[in-house]
Amino acid sequence: MTSTRRVVLSLYRRVFRIARTWQAQSRLTSDTETERKYIIQEARTLFRQNQQLADQESIKRCIDECEARIEIGLHYKNPYPRATYLPPLGLATQKGRKLRAQQRLRKQAKPIYLQSQDET
Repeated sequence: MTSTRRVVLSLYRRVFRIARTWQAQSRLTSDTETERKYIIQEARTLFRQNQQLADQESIKRCIDECEARIEIGLHYKNPYPRATYLPPLGLATQKGRKLRAQQRLRKQAKPIYLQSQDET
């Protein structure tokens, strides 16, 4: 088994262990169950989505994103990704160079823990 595969499988197991022991900040059973289901569903979706990656650089980015999301979730006791605080197209006109420049800046400013999230 290659080193990268071992790291990915270790992260996958770690996420499921975290989900199994997760306790919502509100301490309500319904919130805890909802957040546990979210953690499991998000992990399955993202790991399956990236299952076919072959490029080592892409795999490394996904591993870094996973580790960042785990640490942020544990630190803030919130499994949901933290929002970015850039206004969507707030400074750009609807067409032209300014729009492309604004889109490029938004992409560059996107934190590592949100790389797999869809653009809104």
